[in-house]
Amino acid sequence: MSRLQTTDGLTEEQQDLLKLVKEFVDEQIIPVAQELEHADEYPQKIVDQMKDMGIFGLMIPEEFGGLGESLLTYALCVEEIARGWMPVSGIINTHFIVAWMILKHGTDEQRQRYLPKMATGEIRGAFSMSEPALGSDVAGIKTKAVREDGGDGESWTINGQKMWLTNGGSANLVAVLCRTDLGADTPHKNMSTFLIDKTEGFGETAQGVTIPGKIEKMGYKGVDTTEMIFQDHRTTTAQLLGGEPGKGFYQMMDGVEVGRVNVASRACGLMMRAFELGIDYAQQRETFGKKIVEHQGILFRIADMAAKVEAGHQLMVKAARLKDKGERNDLEAGMAKYMAAEYCADVVEQSFRIHGGFGYTKEYEIERLYREAPMLLIGEGTAEIQKMIIGKSILKDYPTKG
Repeated sequence: MSRLQTTDGLTEEQQDLLKLVKEFVDEQIIPVAQELEHADEYPQKIVDQMKDMGIFGLMIPEEFGGLGESLLTYALCVEEIARGWMPVSGIINTHFIVAWMILKHGTDEQRQRYLPKMATGEIRGAFSMSEPALGSDVAGIKTKAVREDGGDGESWTINGQKMWLTNGGSANLVAVLCRTDLGADTPHKNMSTFLIDKTEGFGETAQGVTIPGKIEKMGYKGVDTTEMIFQDHRTTTAQLLGGEPGKGFYQMMDGVEVGRVNVASRACGLMMRAFELGIDYAQQRETFGKKIVEHQGILFRIADMAAKVEAGHQLMVKAARLKDKGERNDLEAGMAKYMAAEYCADVVEQSFRIHGGFGYTKEYEIERLYREAPMLLIGEGTAEIQKMIIGKSILKDYPTKG
């Protein structure tokens, strides 16, 4: 049993679930990940198996047909799934962000309508903030929802273009952040989140909603990443998350905190796999008459990798437990996402270097991990955004005494 990435205080039920997920990853994901990734093939069989296991309802309360587990349990499951193939964890990440937002901010009707089917995976979620010219400047979104009568009516029309939707094609429910100019004194209070029902696939997937096709990427293959174009899409206040305009930014940020814990979990899983591959290869490859792990330089790499694997995991666990307590975890989630992603990139590169020339070939798994790790540096906010969040939070705790 490895001493890395252990978690104190887990119940017997949590341990049993994690054992089940680990077995699933070892037996059903790792053996096929290379083939699916090279073909850029959506892992439908794996998704169907996760539905049967109840993974899509992991954090959805039992009253809505889910398992009612904690964010910590979910994060630890994601860590294992990402160890097998990181894009599979992306399929459930955006799904859970949307489910979380509906659970915490939706109306009773929205909860009853969506959550039971999300728990079974019949409805799969995606969420959208970013736009082609937006980057991290969420306040600058251009996609706009306008009341059709210009006043207090129930009908809205949406126009604009969104970008970087994970599950954009395979999802049939998308939470979309839009401008709703309400005359508020800040841009953030003039944003609203709409729940957009659509069909799976590409092309026109709902009235006035087009998913053009998959964006080709260097890594993070298998899962579909897309644009989403609105052209006079008509919707109603019933599809406004929570039933009130002007709260979208805060709803999205609450979801993103969950997402940042998820990205940290994925980074932990990915770097654990890179560590496993590196230490295994180092104990088999020989140079100058001995195993390369016996060379001090390689042993130092192994030690550095192990420390980062462990540190990233513990930061992630702390952030998840704070959210489970109902406390703000923007600081902790920012730290976990920032450090785990950075550590992951470094651990993957060190494992890549241990593999030498073989690591550069598609025959070896580390080549795939080397292309997947960079996505985690960007998703759910860049390192620079995390540092801004961390810095501002720390300043509140250490006011000047001058």
